[in-house]
Amino acid sequence: MTNYPDIAYYYPAPYWMRDESSWVKSLLVFFDQVAILLPRYMYGRHISEDPTLVEPLEDNGLLRVLDPTEWIDEKMANQLANTVVDLVTNGAFDNLPKADHFHELSQSRMGYDVDVDLAAGLVDELQARDLARPSEDGVSIPLHPVVRVTILVLLGQLSRVAGVERELAVHPCTDRIDAIHDLVATLSRDPMPSHHNVIALDLEPVGLRLDSVPLDELLQFRTEHRDAHKAYIRNLQRFMRELAGTDSLEEREKVLLERRQEIADAAHDIRRSTLQSFRKSVASWSLGLVGSAWSLGTGDPVGLALSGASLIPNFFGDSSAVTAYSYLFQVQRELGK
Repeated sequence: MTNYPDIAYYYPAPYWMRDESSWVKSLLVFFDQVAILLPRYMYGRHISEDPTLVEPLEDNGLLRVLDPTEWIDEKMANQLANTVVDLVTNGAFDNLPKADHFHELSQSRMGYDVDVDLAAGLVDELQARDLARPSEDGVSIPLHPVVRVTILVLLGQLSRVAGVERELAVHPCTDRIDAIHDLVATLSRDPMPSHHNVIALDLEPVGLRLDSVPLDELLQFRTEHRDAHKAYIRNLQRFMRELAGTDSLEEREKVLLERRQEIADAAHDIRRSTLQSFRKSVASWSLGLVGSAWSLGTGDPVGLALSGASLIPNFFGDSSAVTAYSYLFQVQRELGK
């Protein structure tokens, strides 16, 4: 596999909150850069929200700000629109709980700057089902919160393919387990025929609290342990390729059981090296892999929709399963400093 820079694509929000800075710093242990998909009209808000981390990251070239008007090209806009429309027409959003408040999503992240007619058509489909409302500010669309999170998760997956085309290895990263749960719940909701085929994974946790670790000390640690941590990421990627090649739910469960201890051992080695290096501010932390696998058997519209949208890069090869995944780094703040 081509040795492209490893980019941690932060989602679902366009930028992280100040209380997430420890988690974002932990991304730097495993990845070359952190990326955010930030609409132009929001530029600068990421700095004001967390200046103590954002400014040194930008100064050191460790933060990549992706402009949706440039990052979302015609191919991605079409894939996003087609996938969401397929989900809508196949009933994935039927019977969602009533939302008291709709949440805005920038038009640029819905592909308006690429193809206005396509994006407007998508919004029309959503409005017809009371899943979207007319824009109130001219730059964003109010969406049902589940639909909004689904679109943001899909953008993360599509960005993996877009990254390869730009010679970047993009890895969707979130500390928001609810974002993944919302997507899995949507795809597994009755009356979708595939609801029994959804698999959610959360591999053996590893973790680290980095609040008081200076950035320069963290970067030195990354340099010293780069090979070990990249090996851990590659291990997870190999696991997902193996999982994607399995033919049945029973076989996937067997693969999960066989590989869990191996990944747990690698996680233990990372925890030990981190403790030895920092010896402070270490609590229980986690680096896991959460994913979902959908059968592509006959009569599975969710799997077919994901496959048709080319959500997964070619390196997965021919397979009977499509796998969407997200790395999870979950800091357990209740454990001591």
